[in-house]
Amino acid sequence: MANAIRALAMDAVQQANSGHPGAPMGMAEIAVALWGRHLRHNPANPRWPERDRFVLSNGHGSMLIYALLHLTGYDLPMSELRNFRQLHSKTPGHPEVDLTPGVETTTGPLGQGVTNAVGMALAEKLLAKEFNRPGHAIVDHHTYVFLGDGCLMEGISHEACSLAGVWRLNKLIALYDDNGISIDGQVTPWFNDDTPKRFAGYGWNVIAGVDGHDVDAVDAAIAMAKLADRPTIICCKTAIGKGSPNRAGTARAHGEALGHEEVKLTREALGWPHEPFVVPEIAYAHWDARERGGAAEERWNAQFAAYQAEFPGLASEYVRRMRGELPRGWAQAAVDAAIAAHTKAETVASRKASQLALETFTHALPELLGGSADLTGSNLTNTSSTPPLRLEADGSSNGGRHINYGVREFGMAAIMNGIALHGGFIPYGGTFLTFSDYSRNAIRMAALMKRRVIHVFTHDSIGLGEDGPTHQSVEHAASLRLIPGLDVWRPGDTAETVVAWACAIESRARPSALLLSRQNLPYAPKAGLEDISKGAYVLAEPSEVGLAKKAQAVIVASGSEVQLALHAQQQLAVQGIAVRVVSMPSTTVFDRQSAAYKTTVLPPGLPRIAVEAGVTDGWWKYGCAAVVGIDHYGESAPGGVLFKHFGFTADNVAATVVKVLRG
Repeated sequence: MANAIRALAMDAVQQANSGHPGAPMGMAEIAVALWGRHLRHNPANPRWPERDRFVLSNGHGSMLIYALLHLTGYDLPMSELRNFRQLHSKTPGHPEVDLTPGVETTTGPLGQGVTNAVGMALAEKLLAKEFNRPGHAIVDHHTYVFLGDGCLMEGISHEACSLAGVWRLNKLIALYDDNGISIDGQVTPWFNDDTPKRFAGYGWNVIAGVDGHDVDAVDAAIAMAKLADRPTIICCKTAIGKGSPNRAGTARAHGEALGHEEVKLTREALGWPHEPFVVPEIAYAHWDARERGGAAEERWNAQFAAYQAEFPGLASEYVRRMRGELPRGWAQAAVDAAIAAHTKAETVASRKASQLALETFTHALPELLGGSADLTGSNLTNTSSTPPLRLEADGSSNGGRHINYGVREFGMAAIMNGIALHGGFIPYGGTFLTFSDYSRNAIRMAALMKRRVIHVFTHDSIGLGEDGPTHQSVEHAASLRLIPGLDVWRPGDTAETVVAWACAIESRARPSALLLSRQNLPYAPKAGLEDISKGAYVLAEPSEVGLAKKAQAVIVASGSEVQLALHAQQQLAVQGIAVRVVSMPSTTVFDRQSAAYKTTVLPPGLPRIAVEAGVTDGWWKYGCAAVVGIDHYGESAPGGVLFKHFGFTADNVAATVVKVLRG
């Protein structure tokens, strides 16, 4: 069984002349122990809700999971393994969720896979608390993760594994491939941690000194781990590229094809006489998990039917949540919340407007699982429906729905990805916008994986004031808008904030980022609410400031600067200059609208002036004649002082419009 993995890995990498054969060859026996003796899964139904989750955190070793999926009976034929790393194949260089059946998450950026696994294990634990009843353990599965030295070197592993220990995620089992090799060679000059002591310090159960090439030893360690009351790391000593006479135990086995001659020598050393991409039937017979997996799912289906008969409401809710569907009445609840915000027309910071929206939505949607990176009182991500989550030493949970992540922005973002991947929750988490840089790669991964994860970024500009340029976001809005597949919202009042939240919640295949102010924002009167969800809309025509003539220019603004645009419109009206004001809370959403709609908002031939307290680069694509922005860092002073100092005033906006019109 192990040599089938080795052969497929070296053959596929050799044929592609690209890839990483060392990890699959070195972890083959570990894979036999887990996938052959413990992992509960059904190749015929990769989305079975009660399957164990498996994460290959060292995603460069992707041929390991592809070999396993093929051998155990998933819809991954040998032709796909032959097509490893080729255009449009189901076997890309690093595993990608929703592309290859049986892959749970997209991995490759080291450390994020194990962090996703923490999120998955947390989701399992919380769903079990919410839905299980005496005699009905319908949520009761494990999360397994393979990881290597690189994952442990990445700082995010510290953030996530520390939390896993605090949360006592006893269904999380990590198998560490301790081969002592990375791309640059033997790791001891740059990675000499005492990993068992490190994880003991986190509060994990540690099983050290396991021979990673002894299937029975790994099997016994996994069995012990399943009995633990805390997460477990099994430290497996292995030889990278095991089986290769001249490459095993060396850096050359890590990230390059073995070479035709070495592949031949490896076949001889392993006693594997078969041609490339040929696996004997006896190996397939040992690996085939279809019958066992189908029987496991049938048993669970019977258990769920009994649960459904006794608890029909809970069963229906579980199915809805795991499907990612919103409840009946959601659409009307979202409309009602927007109308209520419009009617009240409150002057509040958009971070407070966000909390007001969340107060309604967290009550309506029990799947909303919030949190903050030690900034709850600033991000305002908590509500009366989301008490702080507390996981006790005895494994119990208080059922809280707001997670205190601590000062761990990157870890929070990647854990939320894992929660979303598992299913059953819509995660959201808050920090300051300037710290989105810490989270950026996990945000990108959420966009790449098309997962519904919501980031709440407050203190969105120089308007935060005295904390100064270290905390004042200047480039961050523009930077986030560059991430393909990420919806970025910067709402200007309470109604826009409600709509932004509703759109983020409804966006099943896109993550969202909500950029929110620290300072209060007056409500912007508007004729209707229906076009806010399109990302940009006409907020005020010249007629609304007493001018009975067509607009001569368009002022486009987002967030806190919408008020500047409205005041500038009034000033210009006194001079007889008619302008239209467009609020653009989401450039990313507006960019997806039809050409016809875009033309109704931004008529051709009218000069456009954009206003946003951030870098100007992103606004020129709208054909702007001028942009009132800030292309340098801020300073430490009260927010109002800074706005005036840097030219974010109605006077300056009006003067800019006049200058444009005069040519």
